[in-house]
Amino acid sequence: MASFRDRVPSVQSNAASQQQQPIVQHDGPADTKQKTVQTQSKAATVTGVLQIHLQNSTKSSTVYAYITGQAINNNNALFLLRADAKTPYYPPNPPSTGTKLGANVSIPLGAPGNTITATIPQLAGGRIWFSIGAPLVFAVNPGPGLVEPSIFNPQDPNINTSFGFAEFTFNSAQLFVNISYVDFVGPPIALTLTDTSNTTQHVSGMPANGMQAVASGLVAQTQKDGRRWSSLIVNTSTASNSGQLLRILSPNSGILLNPTWFQPYWTDYVNQVYARYTTSPLTVNTQASFGNVTGEVGSQGNLNFGAGGLFPKPTAADIFGCSTGPFATGQNAETNTIIPRLAAAFNRSTLLATNNIPDGEQVSQYYTNATTNHYARIVHSANLDGKGYAFPYDDVVPDGGVPQEGALFSYSPALLTVAVGGNGAHAA
Repeated sequence: MASFRDRVPSVQSNAASQQQQPIVQHDGPADTKQKTVQTQSKAATVTGVLQIHLQNSTKSSTVYAYITGQAINNNNALFLLRADAKTPYYPPNPPSTGTKLGANVSIPLGAPGNTITATIPQLAGGRIWFSIGAPLVFAVNPGPGLVEPSIFNPQDPNINTSFGFAEFTFNSAQLFVNISYVDFVGPPIALTLTDTSNTTQHVSGMPANGMQAVASGLVAQTQKDGRRWSSLIVNTSTASNSGQLLRILSPNSGILLNPTWFQPYWTDYVNQVYARYTTSPLTVNTQASFGNVTGEVGSQGNLNFGAGGLFPKPTAADIFGCSTGPFATGQNAETNTIIPRLAAAFNRSTLLATNNIPDGEQVSQYYTNATTNHYARIVHSANLDGKGYAFPYDDVVPDGGVPQEGALFSYSPALLTVAVGGNGAHAA
């Protein structure tokens, strides 16, 4: 979901969205239009709790689930659900970093096809985790702050465990939930949300062989262009289990671990884009009060949107990560509405196909340039419905356009079903 929150040593912040505040998902910096669903006066549930069906769709009987977040109605206290899937656990403030949890929070899902019913209170910054083959290890730092499993720390006790998560926020107004590949591809996860009027929404996720399909696609792309795509594939490396597909890193995660990867990848494309908009304007629909704004490349080589700010040429790390260089958000609200749309257009390589973003873009144009975010292209193709966050601003679409991000929300949720493993995965 996963998120920027995971990109520093895996410590969950104590800060959380307050009740009756906008819901902002974790896949990128807050954006006034995308990923933010304004709260309403409607109550999400009468009881203030939500039932979640945790479904084992793997072929393993050793599968665990975890639910974490901040308890909105308990002063945003750090929350984990105990192994019985119904009892809250609020870790006390520990005296030192890396303190072991004082409760069992591993929810066993049982045999393939089994479903466990979990009950949670209203939570902000929530995650539903799954692990296959072994339980996950969480710890607590002073705060308290949750030390989450990390794909970036080779010393993390979970580094050789297959795991993944969905992200959600459940407050007094609504439930918002999504699957994410922003940081990595792990076990397939699918979402089904039923509301109190029995209306159902569904995000399909990948089938059981989805991760292998992504790996094969990345290998094929490396054979085609010689870039580091296949290096994003991570296999197990323990003495007893070596060479099995474990997870697939996103390009921004690969760069965080290996800063030289993809360094020159976007250079030629970026130069072409800036050359084009030296002689013609680029129009960005901010999808906010600023409306349509136009920018051109000025004498200093920056894409100049006037009051919307200056955008120097981005690097590969800027484009894949969407949060650094010209895409770092700041105090200028207008700039902050341009950033997601410009970053998305770079990742999808549509800036040479249209001079009007995102409104001039078609899904059929995404990822068609030889230089593009091929990880995102391949990940979308591996999802049965094509949906899921493949980069932080993958929810940017034209007004009335086709969603790409794999998110669901309801003002009156009754039941959320989260399935892990991909067996029986289907498109709605």
